[in-house]
Amino acid sequence: MLTNGIPSITPLPVAVNKIMNCLSKIKYLLALCILSLAALPGVAQDHSVRDSLMIKAIYNQVLKTNSMDSNLRYLTGHIGARISGSPAATRTVNWAKSLMESYGPDRVYLQPVTVPHWVRGDLETACFLEKEKKISLSISALGGSVASGGMLRAGILEVRSLTALAAMPDNLVQGKVIFFNGAMDRTEIEVFKAYLNAVEQRSIGAVYAARKGAVGVLVRSLTLSRDDIPHTGAVNYDPQVKKIPAAALSTNSADALSVAFINDPQLEISINLNCINLPPVSSHNVIAEIKGSKFPGEIITLGAHLDSWDLGEGASDDGTGLVQSMELLRVFKAIGLKPERTIRVILYMNEESGAHGATEYARQALLNRESHVALIESDAGGFAPRGFRVEGEMKILSRLREFALLLRPYKADALELHQRGVDLVPMKGQARALLSLDCDDSRLFDIHHSKLDTYDKINPREVAMGAGAMLAMVALISKYGL
Repeated sequence: MLTNGIPSITPLPVAVNKIMNCLSKIKYLLALCILSLAALPGVAQDHSVRDSLMIKAIYNQVLKTNSMDSNLRYLTGHIGARISGSPAATRTVNWAKSLMESYGPDRVYLQPVTVPHWVRGDLETACFLEKEKKISLSISALGGSVASGGMLRAGILEVRSLTALAAMPDNLVQGKVIFFNGAMDRTEIEVFKAYLNAVEQRSIGAVYAARKGAVGVLVRSLTLSRDDIPHTGAVNYDPQVKKIPAAALSTNSADALSVAFINDPQLEISINLNCINLPPVSSHNVIAEIKGSKFPGEIITLGAHLDSWDLGEGASDDGTGLVQSMELLRVFKAIGLKPERTIRVILYMNEESGAHGATEYARQALLNRESHVALIESDAGGFAPRGFRVEGEMKILSRLREFALLLRPYKADALELHQRGVDLVPMKGQARALLSLDCDDSRLFDIHHSKLDTYDKINPREVAMGAGAMLAMVALISKYGL
């Protein structure tokens, strides 16, 4: 590059960063090649007919019984929403422990963990005046939000991204309620990716807004549906920045507010949130263990999260993952499958607002110097499985590709990079491989984090097929290792 006719010299740190970025991209492309090449005839290692019969036995056992469906009906119908720190969350811990004990593993135990305790409160409203007419908005406080301290009335400022907000002068933002109206991209084929590209508005938008002097935040719900149902989710605060109230707007309300703001840039909005942040409470992860017959010191985990948001029944997120994970204990016993490596079914507490359960599990695993071969998580909604998203060294990806090929008859053989299990992240660096079940995401965000997440949205056969894929993968890793 030339600057005023003089060759410029790239500073060393920048040059190093460019080199590292290039190496990272090369590593990523090599990994993709491994995943693709392993699918070609003659590349994958031949597996015995015995493995195929084992997988068939797993699927047969999962599909011919209704145990998972019965368990999910109980969870959603008798316990329902189970936000971290609530009495319902405690009932879920006790129910899961009792149920797993009934399946007869070698051990079931509770792992203590301290979790946050947030209560929504009875009243949450928002409205504005349009030609002297009161227009009510459909809102839901974001999990962890502070209260508004009575009725908060302020002007609004609509933005479509954190970048757009950052570019605005502070004096324009001060005293305003920031309205993040960045919609999920409807043209993105992978809906989950559209969600990930928009979620920062909800997760850290309040911090960005407060730094510039805003007094509140409203966020367009993260869904492609056009309706009056707000979708909640966690809001994160910075201890060094003032906490301001934050709520999600339904997509219809977001559209109405946007039109009103265009017509009247001086528009004021009134918000009332009565959230309560209580002191942290003691809770538990629930863990069941089957000792490995040959390599008991090598551990494979299969898990999901116990908690849910407080608006629906937590059926899809993550009731389906709970019943799928616990099903391993019943199925392995029913077909007489004795794993060679130790298997743990772990149900984590508090994935939704900080992954405290997963963090504690990783801390204990490090303290105990445990050797984890692989961690698998189900937290993708319980819809039709496609395969797995994985993270690990390239030689491990090749090995997993061989295993995945055996799931092709069950339409669950896809293997993609970049696992998406929040509860897996704390074990990165301690486990050789991290795998998250990958499901069809077409309908996930229609109900995600909303009052629509109820049992009637679940297809029991899709849940069963997902369980079959995970149990088969666990069985193969247990038999062959990585």
